Amino acid sequence: MANVLRHLPELEGMELGYIQGLMKNMDEDQASLFAQVYRARRKDSQMILILTLLGFFGFAGLHRFILGQVGLGILYILTLGLCFIGTIVDLVNYKSLAYEFNIKVAHETMAMISNNFPSSGSSSF
Repeated sequence: MANVLRHLPELEGMELGYIQGLMKNMDEDQASLFAQVYRARRKDSQMILILTLLGFFGFAGLHRFILGQVGLGILYILTLGLCFIGTIVDLVNYKSLAYEFNIKVAHETMAMISNNFPSSGSSSF
């Protein structure tokens, strides 16, 4: 059983609990690979907050591009963050935006780990 905080000490709150549940049945090699890939791909909620705040200074939608929501990013650029209302809503919900993105990344990373560590015990490295 892998120790989540040893591999990903930067996690907190709901994200920590969720990732802990995903990693509970991993051995150390799997947990290390998962942590390495997940850390590189996840988005920090503070970064999302900063990018959302930039929406008030003429750069609306940057946070949506970072979160992989290109269509909404373009819409925010063209409408000044939906006349700032969308930017204000995203400012209030920045943690949940980051959390939802990170959960998606965690599932993609788990799929990748499963392909590299088949359940039959043989490694495909």
